[in-house]
Order: sequence, then structure tokens, then C-alpha cells
Amino acid sequence: MALKIPPSLRVRPFALFWTGLLISVAGGQMQFWALLWHVSQLSNSPIVVSGIGLARFLPILIFSLVAGALADVFNRRKIMFVTQTTMMITAILLGLLTLFGHIQIWQIYLLTAIQATAASFDLPARQALTPNLVPRELYPNAFSMQSIAFNTGAIVGPALSGIVIASMGLQWVYFINAITYLAVLLAIALIGNIPQTKGVPTTSPRVISLKAIGEGIQFIIHSPVILSSMILDFFATFFSSANTLLPFVAQQILKVSVMEYGWLSAGQSIGAVTVALLFSQRANIRRQGKLLLSAVTFFGLATILFGISRNIFLTLFALICVGASDSVSTILRNTIRQLQTPDYIRGRMVSVNQIFFSGGPQLGEIEAGLVAQAFGLSAAIITGGLGCIVTVMAVMGIWPDLRHYNGDEPALSAQTSI
Repeated sequence: MALKIPPSLRVRPFALFWTGLLISVAGGQMQFWALLWHVSQLSNSPIVVSGIGLARFLPILIFSLVAGALADVFNRRKIMFVTQTTMMITAILLGLLTLFGHIQIWQIYLLTAIQATAASFDLPARQALTPNLVPRELYPNAFSMQSIAFNTGAIVGPALSGIVIASMGLQWVYFINAITYLAVLLAIALIGNIPQTKGVPTTSPRVISLKAIGEGIQFIIHSPVILSSMILDFFATFFSSANTLLPFVAQQILKVSVMEYGWLSAGQSIGAVTVALLFSQRANIRRQGKLLLSAVTFFGLATILFGISRNIFLTLFALICVGASDSVSTILRNTIRQLQTPDYIRGRMVSVNQIFFSGGPQLGEIEAGLVAQAFGLSAAIITGGLGCIVTVMAVMGIWPDLRHYNGDEPALSAQTSI
């Protein structure tokens, strides 16, 4: 079957946004995997590397709910101008400190936390902006294309990261990442004004209150399909997140170089972009709940294989399977939540979701580091995969609505859900 241009890319604003995102994600993924390698060179303790996860999660936990309310009140494009510029500056600072040989672990933690603070405001604005760029019937296609952008960047980024580190030095990974933020800034400028529904009365359009934040939380609590998808996301990724252990797996178990580490880092995204490409050819997806639960189960099984493997090619295959199943899960979770959420509260929904989907993997990296420190790398990864599968079984039993969700149900409102 010949591939065709995905429907969402025929919408000019979304096509511009998607292109900028693709370039920026490649740079961001270069930096993420370089940071893990960088810290592993400064310390041989897995728990120290896992501290990157804590530095990335704490700002999200602190600022996310306010960021969601902000995205429902202020212009989402303008918010992204500020956040993308802030992240660009932190990447430059990382590069300069590395270039002049003054970089220390606490500085990496601090700059990572600043960048995560900007990201905590960026994501609600960015994800809430996406449905404003395409018609409702193209939501699944648009989110599959965003998955392609993220995972294509996550293939190119880590692979280039290993090459750049080996040939030019760590500092150039940070400098290149800084340059890629310009792609998003240019795309946002070219898109122009995009209408959005305000989440507060027009008489006080710039008020962000605890009541407004609470409305978003109550909406999710009383939306079983949205809530259960968030719970599933949090615990599955909490148990199965072991990305920060990959530098140690590469060096201590597989005994490979930084170049091969770069390709292993891209493994998850190779699987993810392949699946997302298949999804991009379809406008509608049905039986979304069952497909989501199946994907997360496969995610756990692939994680177990990753923990068992002692061969670089089997490890790469396992990581490809992890990425493929995670891509299906990500596309479906984003589609379900956006279809079930009205625009005026979308930023607040995304902000709560951000705590779940960021908290799961980031706290999971800390958990994996602690288990690896006590019981070894393989034990940390294998037990995580088992925990993921147990999570799926629990969610199926507690929230049967998710298993029966098809994808053509009408959107909720804050009033009807409460």
C-alpha cells in the first residue's frame, strides 16, 4: 500500500507546527541522552544518574496545575514563545559550562530543573494548542503525527548524540539543541493567531484562581475514562522506566562504546515511529480502550526482555518493541483525552495529565536506580516489567469503562461530568 500525505499535514498551521516540533525534538533528545552519558562520566553510581529524573519531575509537580490554568486563560502561542526561549538559554548555559570545563553534577541538576520548569508551562500550552489547529475528526491523525515527530527526533537525536560526543565533544550537543529551538519559535510566528476558548469569564480574562484549577481536577476525577488512562500511564511507566540505566547496561552488561550506546538510545523511537507511521494513514481508530490496554501489556513484556538480554541485537530488538507499544499507548491516550475534553478546560486537563505521565517515568527512573543499586541492573528492569503488567490487570478490574471505550463517544463537559 502506497503511503499518502496524512490528512492533518494538509492543514497549513499544523504542518508548520509539526515541522518545528520535529526539529526541536531531535535536539532535545540529543541533549537528554547526552546528559545521562555526561552524568555517568562524572559518577559511576546509578542513583546519581537517576537524579536527573527528580530534577525534571519536581518543577512539573510544583508548577503544572498553574501552567494548565494559564494555558486556558492566556494566548497559548505567546506562552510557548517564553518557554521555548527559556529552554534555549539553559541549553546554551550547559554548553558553555561544559566547554570551559566548569560543569559539575549540581549545575546539571539545576539547569535541568530550570528547563523542566519551562517545559511544565510549555506542554499544556502546546498540547492544548494542537486541537485548535485541526478539525475534530483529525485529532487521532494529528496526535499520531506528533508521535512521529517526537519519535523521529528521538531516533535522529540519540544517534547524532553519540556521533557528536565522539567527534566534537559534549558541549556541541547542548549548542546544537539550543539552535533547534529556533525552529519552533519560527513555526509559532508563521502560524499567526489561533482562536481558543477561554476558560474564565470574559469580564476577568486574566484571572487564574484555585477555583479554576479545582475545576480541572474535578473534571478528571469524574471522567472515568480519562482518569483511568492517567492512572494506567503513571504506574506502567513508573515500573517500566529504566532509561537512565541504559548507559550502565551499555557499559557494564553489553560492554559497548558511546557510538553503539547512541543507537541503543534510538531503539525505542525506531519502534515508535514505525507504529506512528502506520497510525498516520488512518483518520479514525476504534476499540481504543482494548487496544490501549493490550499495548501497555506488551510494553511490560518487552521491558522484561530488555532486562533479560545480554546481546546488543536482542537488546535493540527489545527496545524497539518497548517503543512500538509505548507509541500505540501514547497516541491512544492523547486521542482519548482530547476527544473527551472541551477546549475551554483542555489546558487544565493536560496539566493534570502532565503530572501523571511525567511523574511516572521520572519517579520510575529513581525507583529503578534504587533497585539497581541494591539488587543489580537486570533485577531493576525485569521487576519493572512485571509491575507494569500487574498495573494493567488492576486498571481493567477497577475501571471497566476504559476497556469498553470505543472512540466515538461524545465529549464531556465540566458540568455534566461533575
